Amino acid sequence: YHAGLLGVDTLLVLDEAHLTPPFEHLLRAIAMDPVFRPRDPQCDSHVPRFKLLALSATGRAQGSNTLGLTQNDFKHEILSKRLTAKKSLRLLHLDKDAKLEHALANHAWTLAGDGRQSVRVIVYSDSRQVAQKAQEAIKELAKGDKKAGRAAVKIDMELFVGGRRVFEREQAKKRLEELGFIASSKAERPCPAFLFATSAGEVGVDLDADHMVCDLVAWERMVQRLGRVNRRGEAESHVAKIDVLVTPEPSPDTKTQEALNKARSKDLNEKEKKRAEDHERKVQEWKNRQMPFEKLPLLRDGSLDASVRALFELRELAKRDPKLEKILCDATSPEPLRPALTLPLVEAWSLTSLKKHPGRPAVQPWLRGWVDDPPETVVVWRTYLPVRKGGTAPRKAEIEAFFEAAPPHTSELLEAETSRIADWVFTRVKKTGKERAEQNSSEQEVRLCDEDVVAFALDTDGTLRKTFTLEALKSLQDKDEFKDTLSGAALIVDARLGGLKDGLLDDNVSDLPPTADASNWLGEGVVGFRIRSTEAADAASQDLNWRERLRFACEVSEEGQPSRWLAVDKWRDDAATEEDRSEGKPQLLEKHQERAERRARELAKALGLRPEYENILALAARLHDEGKKAPRWQRAFNAPKDGIYAKTEGPINQGLLDGYRHELGSVRRVENERSVRNLREDQRDLVLHLIAAHHGFARPVIGTNACEDAPPSVLDEKATAIALRFARLQKQWGPWGLAWWEALLRAADQLASRDNIAGNGREGDG
Repeated sequence: YHAGLLGVDTLLVLDEAHLTPPFEHLLRAIAMDPVFRPRDPQCDSHVPRFKLLALSATGRAQGSNTLGLTQNDFKHEILSKRLTAKKSLRLLHLDKDAKLEHALANHAWTLAGDGRQSVRVIVYSDSRQVAQKAQEAIKELAKGDKKAGRAAVKIDMELFVGGRRVFEREQAKKRLEELGFIASSKAERPCPAFLFATSAGEVGVDLDADHMVCDLVAWERMVQRLGRVNRRGEAESHVAKIDVLVTPEPSPDTKTQEALNKARSKDLNEKEKKRAEDHERKVQEWKNRQMPFEKLPLLRDGSLDASVRALFELRELAKRDPKLEKILCDATSPEPLRPALTLPLVEAWSLTSLKKHPGRPAVQPWLRGWVDDPPETVVVWRTYLPVRKGGTAPRKAEIEAFFEAAPPHTSELLEAETSRIADWVFTRVKKTGKERAEQNSSEQEVRLCDEDVVAFALDTDGTLRKTFTLEALKSLQDKDEFKDTLSGAALIVDARLGGLKDGLLDDNVSDLPPTADASNWLGEGVVGFRIRSTEAADAASQDLNWRERLRFACEVSEEGQPSRWLAVDKWRDDAATEEDRSEGKPQLLEKHQERAERRARELAKALGLRPEYENILALAARLHDEGKKAPRWQRAFNAPKDGIYAKTEGPINQGLLDGYRHELGSVRRVENERSVRNLREDQRDLVLHLIAAHHGFARPVIGTNACEDAPPSVLDEKATAIALRFARLQKQWGPWGLAWWEALLRAADQLASRDNIAGNGREGDG
C-alpha cells in the first residue's frame, strides 16, 4: 500500500541528502532505472512517474544536473543578509593533556563574557558523553568561585543529543525556542544561554546562535554547523565568533607503535598490518579535516571568514581547481559502500503476503550502506503490557496481536547502541531489588516482583523474539546472547523499570516515566491508540472518537474466567486492518459497494485516468466484497439477519471465520460475471487481481481455508491462478505500477468505509 502511494506520481524531496548517500542512490535508481517501469509501453504511459529532488548545503551533489546559488541571489534584499552574515572562525589546537569537554566549556564561557553577556552560545561535540560533561563543566563555572573572587551567575542551558526519547526531544525544541535558539524566535535573553548538541543539532532543526565552539568533524558536518550561527544576519554589525578546537594528532598505543615499526621492514602479520593501516588512516583523516580551513579568506584580525559567501566561493573555485576539489573531497566523509538495487530483489520484496522469503534481505544496507556502526536497539516504556495474573502465560500470538493493536509510536522511541541498552537493563534490574527493599509496605504493590514480566523484545515486523521476567534478567549468564537478542529489536519495557531522565537513559533513576498508553501524551488520538484497564463486565468505550479493537484478559479466575481486561481502543480515523474496516456502523453490502464505486470514479477523475481505466477501477470497486455474501462470513461477523452486510457491529468470531478470505470468495463469484468476461484479457486480469489483493494478500499467495464455494482441489487451482496472474501483471505494470493500482482500490474502499462511519451521503448508507 505504501509502495503504491509513494512510488508513483510522487515528488520526493530528500532534505540533507548528504547524510545518507546510499538512500539517495536507492531513490535515484527507482526514479531513473527503466527496469522498474512497466514493460508494456501503453501501461508505462498511464503510470505517473516518481521523481526525486535532493537538497544539501554541503556541496556533495549527484551528477551535474544541480541547481545552486547564483550571483543574483547575493543581490536579494533578504538573502544577501543571510549569505553575507559575518562569521569569524579560529582553528585552535589543544594541548596533549587537555580534556575536550573542559576546553569546550571554557571557550564557550569566554564567548559569553565569562557569563556576563546575554548571548546564545552553541557547543557542538561529536560525542554525547562529551556534550553532557561539557554541560556539567559550564554548570560548575556558573556557580562561581568565592576563593577566586568570582560570583555565581545565572545561566540557561539545554542538551540536544541523540539517544534521547523522541517525546522529550520534541519538548526540547520548544525549550530551544524559549531560549532563543530557534532562528525565528524573538525571545528576550536576560542571561547567557548555552546549547550542547551533537549531530542531532546539525540538521532537522532551524537552530541559530550568536557564537559557537565545537570540535573538528568531517567537512560536510562543519558546513552544517557553520550555518547554525548568525543564521539570519539581521544585525549587520554582529560578528559570530566560532572556535573550532582541534584535538592533538592521534597517537599510537604500544601495540600499534610496534606494528608501525615493523611496517618499515614490511614484516607484519595481517592483524598488525590492519593496526598500522587504521592508525595511518586516522592520522590522515585528522590532517585532511583541517585543510579546507586553510583555503578560507582571512579577515583583518587574522581569523577566517566562515560566511556563506566564503563557503560558496570556495565551492565554486573547487569546480575549476582539481587540487582544491580533492582537498574538499578528502575532508568529506567517504560514501559507504552499498548494494545495487536489482529487479529480482524488488520483486522479492514485493511478495508481501509471504512472511519469510530467502531472497528478501534486511533493507538497512540500501538505506545506510555497508557500515561498521554498532547495532542499535529501540526502547519503549509502557504502563500496560500483555501480562496475565492468576492464569496461564499469554500465548505468543496474543502478545503479537496486542502490540499490533498498540504498536510503538515514533514519539515513544529511544534509540541507542545495543551494548548501552543491555548495560542499562542489567544495571536497572540489579537496582530494582534494592529499591524494592527500601519501600514501605503500602508502596510494595507498585514495585516489580521477580516473577513479573518486565520486557518484550519485538522484531522489526512485530513478531516476538523473547519475553523477559525480572528474575530471568537477574540470573542471565550469557550477556552476549542477550545483546544478540536485542540487536535491531524494539524492547518494550515495564515503566516501573524506570531508568529515564529528561528523555535520556539514566541508570540511577527509579521514577516512573510518562508513557503514551497512560496519558494524553501529544493530544487525543495522535498516537492512534489508547489502553484501558476495565472489568470483565464493562462495555466497550462509549466515546465516539474511539472504537475498541482488542481485549486482552490480564486477570483470570482459578476457573480460567477473565475478571479484568486491557482494552485497546483505536482512534476513529485509523482503519489499519480489515477488521477495523468491517466492524462499526452496520451497512448493507450493496450500499458499501455502490459507495466504493462512486469513490473510485472520483479518484480516477482526479488522477486523469482514461475512461477505460476509470471503468476498470470502478468495476473492481463495485465487485470487491462479493465474497462477504458467504454465510460463514455473515455469521462470523455477527451480521443482522435482514440482509447481506459489508459492515457489522461485530464482535468477530475468528474461530467460526477459520481463516476464510472473502477476497478469494469474491474472485470466485465475479470471474464469470458478464461485465468481467467482456473485458480484454489483460483488463480482466487487472480487475480480478485488484479484487484478490485489496487486503494485501495475493502477492502472490492467498489462503483457501474455510472457503465453501468449491472443493479444495479447485480452490488450490484458483489460488495458483491468482499467483500467476500477479506475476503477469507485475511484469506488465512494473512493481510500483501494480502496487499503485492496488492502492487506488484500497483508497476507494477506505473512503467508502469512512463515509459509512461519518454518515456522509445517506443514499450510500445501510
